[in-house]
Amino acid sequence: MIAENLARLKEKIDRKCEEVGRKSEEIKLIAVSKYFGVDSILEANSLGVKDFGENRAQELMLKYEKIGDKVIWHFIGTLQKNKVKYAVKAAEYIHSVDSIELLEEINKRASSLNKVQKILLEVKTSYEKTKSGLTNEEEIFKIAEQTKNYPNVNFVGLMTIAPLTDDENLIRKSFRDLRLLKDKMNKSGINITELSMGMTSDFEIAIEEGSTMLRIGSAIFGERDYSKDWRQI
Repeated sequence: MIAENLARLKEKIDRKCEEVGRKSEEIKLIAVSKYFGVDSILEANSLGVKDFGENRAQELMLKYEKIGDKVIWHFIGTLQKNKVKYAVKAAEYIHSVDSIELLEEINKRASSLNKVQKILLEVKTSYEKTKSGLTNEEEIFKIAEQTKNYPNVNFVGLMTIAPLTDDENLIRKSFRDLRLLKDKMNKSGINITELSMGMTSDFEIAIEEGSTMLRIGSAIFGERDYSKDWRQI
């Protein structure tokens, strides 16, 4: 099933990239493996997927302990300060930085491991109460500037989650706002390259709006079974 799903997904990505004049190689496909087991991750990896995203720090650590650095790990969920040590130990990228305090803790933990942690700032580009992330542009720029003071942090981009809606205009606006923010940052001398945006339901719009990282789970692994105990996966 994973092989067929991946082939279908890559075909859609390639087609959309060709349509908008982009190269599919410039887009990183992150397979979101939350609630899927080690066997599923290894199967996807054997089919050419290198990057895997996890939403919860302890689940990430469980899988990291079993798989290690055979794959590139991305932490993409809300990160609590007391769980930073797990994310920094396992993940090459942390997509969900949303405060100076979190930035400081990541730098501290990365320093203790003699590691430079790649991070993205999470920006809330919709007004859904369930979404998290930074909303104030002045604060976003302030944190972005602060990253220069932390030698064990490498600020590489921005992340957002589009609103859960059938209105494509709202989804597109969410992604476009993030791209425009990235452009504004780069013009101000803060050089970033990554836009982490687009999931199973909206990745084609994200590609059109400049995404460089797609976070896709169910289109690769199928529907999740939330009745399972993740500790047994």
